[in-house]
Amino acid sequence: MINTLYFSLGSNIGRRNYNLKRALELMDQCAIHITKVSKIYETEPVSLFEQKYFFNICAEGETEFPPEKVLKICKSIEEQMGREMAKLKAPGYYMPRIIDIDILLYAQRIIRKRNLIIPHEKMHLRRFVLEPLNEIDPYINHPVLHQSVKELLQLCEDKSDVILSKVSLK
Repeated sequence: MINTLYFSLGSNIGRRNYNLKRALELMDQCAIHITKVSKIYETEPVSLFEQKYFFNICAEGETEFPPEKVLKICKSIEEQMGREMAKLKAPGYYMPRIIDIDILLYAQRIIRKRNLIIPHEKMHLRRFVLEPLNEIDPYINHPVLHQSVKELLQLCEDKSDVILSKVSLK
């Protein structure tokens, strides 16, 4: 069975737009077929220390893989592209990264496992996720909150910078 899923991708190290494009290519090569991609948004990092702004996008994809397999593929792509997992995991402490791939939604399923939470537990709190996701499809329903992405964006209290970039994935 083909399942529709949504991802958030971000990069703030190196050639940020290339990193996003390469991650999408690798996902497609691993049978997560990318069907829609938002424009790039330049976004303020959520961090306790100064670092470069992120390029963020959201993507829609289709796959026959179960969510656990999709997570393994995403983590493998992050590792393959050179992402180093932070050794320190303090709340609110987010390191710069070459690529970050988060599964936001998976076929309207609700999954609560130790290493996999779908829908993403913070997606409704982050403008850098909601803005590009709203561009793809404002009417996607959040299966827990029972609100559309458009409604979640209107209610979002996050005031961080989320600026449509002039840079493209090309």
